[in-house]
Amino acid sequence: MLFIRNFILKFALVAIVLTAFSCKKENADDANTKSKTTISQEHPNLILTAQGVRDIRAQLGNIPIFDTTLKAVQEEIDAEIALGIDTPIPLDYSGGYTHVRHKRNMIVLQKAGVLYQILDDEKYAKYVKDMLMQYEELYKTLPLHPKTRSYARGKLFWQCLNDSNWLVYVSQAYDCVYNYLSEEERNTLETNLFKPFADHISMDSPQFYQRVHNHSTWGNAAVGMIGLVMNDQELIDRALYGIKDLKLDTNEKDDDGGFLNKDGKAGFLANIEEPFSPDGYYNEGPYYQRYAMYPFLIFAEGLHNVKPELKIFEYKEGVLLKSINALLNLSDADGDFFPLNDGQKGMSYYTSALVTAVDISYHFGTQDPGLLSIASAQDRVLLDDSGLAVALGIKNGKATPFQKKSINLSDGPKGKQGGVAILRNEDIELVFKYAAQGSSHGHYDKLSYSLYEKGEEILQDYGLARFVNIEQKGGGNYLKENKTWAKQTIAHNTITQNETSHFNGKYEIGSQHHSDLHYFYSENENVQVVSAKESNAYPGTEMLRTMVIIKDEDLEKPYLLDIMKVTSDKANQYDFPYYFLGQVIQTNFDYKAPKTLNPLGTKNGYQHLYVEGTAKANTDNTKFSWLNKGKFYSLTTATNTDDEILFTRIGANDPEFNLRRETALMLRRKNTKNTLFVSAIEAHGSYSPVSESAVNSNSSIAALKVILDTTDYTAIAITNINGNSKLFITANTNAAAEAKHTLKINDKDYTWVGAYYYQ
Repeated sequence: MLFIRNFILKFALVAIVLTAFSCKKENADDANTKSKTTISQEHPNLILTAQGVRDIRAQLGNIPIFDTTLKAVQEEIDAEIALGIDTPIPLDYSGGYTHVRHKRNMIVLQKAGVLYQILDDEKYAKYVKDMLMQYEELYKTLPLHPKTRSYARGKLFWQCLNDSNWLVYVSQAYDCVYNYLSEEERNTLETNLFKPFADHISMDSPQFYQRVHNHSTWGNAAVGMIGLVMNDQELIDRALYGIKDLKLDTNEKDDDGGFLNKDGKAGFLANIEEPFSPDGYYNEGPYYQRYAMYPFLIFAEGLHNVKPELKIFEYKEGVLLKSINALLNLSDADGDFFPLNDGQKGMSYYTSALVTAVDISYHFGTQDPGLLSIASAQDRVLLDDSGLAVALGIKNGKATPFQKKSINLSDGPKGKQGGVAILRNEDIELVFKYAAQGSSHGHYDKLSYSLYEKGEEILQDYGLARFVNIEQKGGGNYLKENKTWAKQTIAHNTITQNETSHFNGKYEIGSQHHSDLHYFYSENENVQVVSAKESNAYPGTEMLRTMVIIKDEDLEKPYLLDIMKVTSDKANQYDFPYYFLGQVIQTNFDYKAPKTLNPLGTKNGYQHLYVEGTAKANTDNTKFSWLNKGKFYSLTTATNTDDEILFTRIGANDPEFNLRRETALMLRRKNTKNTLFVSAIEAHGSYSPVSESAVNSNSSIAALKVILDTTDYTAIAITNINGNSKLFITANTNAAAEAKHTLKINDKDYTWVGAYYYQ
């Protein structure tokens, strides 16, 4: 009996082995059968998950925003499939045909892969497979890209950055069709395309990969995501921690302003640790935070799904999810990001990267219902697990308005390198920058600001000098005017001393310093204040700027009070511009317009400013009003009779018209050691070209007067046209919240607790 039982067991075991072998052979021989999706539950697992696919399929037709997005994507990809596949030999810079085609292909591949999973339609998988095989044939023949401008050339694109973009998207497509492909096909793609691609981005290009920068974040995510799909631990580790045992002798600077890091600060985790403050502010500014958020979050989602033990969304106290809230707060009333540092105006949270950010934040965060209102405005969701969560939240009526309030965002890894403050009152928004340099994308503009009303600029920050992805303008890349104008101090609403930019316009100096917060208060909706100090922009000179949004019942709208206190060890020339947009309406000074336009200076941005008018201040208050987009604005500034007033316009020494021809009013104070610039800026009234009527077109502030200015205190009286006067006092030294102050001004005692007094 024992012999018979053992024989039966052995026979059964052989049958099982033969059956398994037969199944494996059948699957390998028929790569295109739908049954192949049941081989393994490991894929998709990167962004879409197997369970997520089942959940999505169960809800289709019942989740309006998801269904609408899916239909639009299906129509888009069906049209691409009808056009056929084109993988041209790389030739162009940004904006050129080959660049645009390969960029388009990466997006199409990702979307087609998702459609295959959700719709279970084999035509999408075949399309992805066919294009990937074309790329495999192409890539193994490619040298470095023929355009040589980049510090790190790619192969498909002129820079490794764009190659990394491609691999981040294509890794998602590969994950979606992984089980559709035969083992032989996967081996071919991984051996000839994906592994060499990842190696070129990283091992062959350490100057691109081995540093802390948004470029490197894309590189880390690209290497890590394809590593997750391929289950290649070496690539995953390289992504998380950087290249180990890299033998380089010195910190080698690249032409993008970044550095190779040989002190351990490289890899994905370092790129989370270093650029983000604990509040979620990204040191390069919101424009590049928006750009970097996609690789940060999409790789983090992949790590969460495949390597949950890393707890990536908890890293650095959950800063990745915090950063999304910070970024949304760095946008105006229309959702456009404030153009701090290198930032293109008009970039907003309607971009696809922010669809990703909002959906992932909602799904993996606290499920803030305010995010659902932004997702509704975006009018599309990701076609994955997080997009499903958002779609269900919207469908179930959970959305509430996203509340943007006054906020102070610290800068630096530990939040100790200055920051950016936003004061909001009704429709008025003040953006005050007292941050660190902002890496290679930083501008030399300490204590600068911009002012908005309902999403429209009152006083502007210029942003960057670049026509992104417009080939005719420098290949779509940064123009030389970005350095000669946009980064220079005179291009911003802050002080320029002796016609020289902060830190002499040198990155090596500027990157060592940051401004410091003096105080920030936003609890009182009628008086919101931020104050910060800069001591290093000009050796021997200290600047203390206090900015207040005041809501006064006697004025139509909240207004800005700006107090810039300058203390120096020698006499200097100070230039103080106001970059207004619109048309001059009225001044209280007489000015002369030259018959011939000449530049204001020869360097540091001055060479790009035409002088269109000159005047002398003839009273203790200089007033200027302008009209922009149907609204009136007025500037009242405390002056003396030695002050010069200049009307300037951008555009001198710009023969290719790379700069916008925009205007400024500039206050110039010469041969002055210590001084105080005090201004009030009002938004008021309106003009209708239809009714041809002007309403409340005059300023409501009659006078600004400096009542006291000492080392410890500055007091400003603001008198309106009705004769009512208010007093604002700021503590210049002891600004602690619990500090008690007693001050006598004109035989009257003032007592208060905290950094400021207003009454």
